[in-house]
Amino acid sequence: MNVIIRKATEADFPEILALIKELALFEKAPDKVTNTVEQMQQEKDLFGCFLAVSDNNDILGMALYFFAYYTWVGKSLYLDDIYIKEPYRKQKIGTALLNKVFDVAREENCKRVRWQVLDWNQPAIEMYRKAGAEVDDEWLNCSFGIESIRNFNL
Repeated sequence: MNVIIRKATEADFPEILALIKELALFEKAPDKVTNTVEQMQQEKDLFGCFLAVSDNNDILGMALYFFAYYTWVGKSLYLDDIYIKEPYRKQKIGTALLNKVFDVAREENCKRVRWQVLDWNQPAIEMYRKAGAEVDDEWLNCSFGIESIRNFNL
């Protein structure tokens, strides 16, 4: 099977959302996804996405990213999700997607590429370390959802 890595288009948003939901299920948090195709269409200028596609145009996986600014280093690329459908893992598709993301980071003169990995996802952690990533076990994530944002008041 030949795999093509291509930039996603708006027409791909339903399939991207399906992959996001599949990833959330894998990460044991299926009820956390509130995004919609309509929201993705409204916010399409805020993210980029590459898709791994088979010869017969089946979508096998994705890498979704956005640009961020970190005070310590400056312009950075944040890889929000990389996901390969289960039957297609261990076929270097994730590597091909990561290579495209890093191409963008180089082209955009990013000073950092960052993403998160769950502490129980050992195969991914090992792959990232093997590729040279620094996997941080010191920093903790802090998040506020939409209701918490609305009600924020210290």
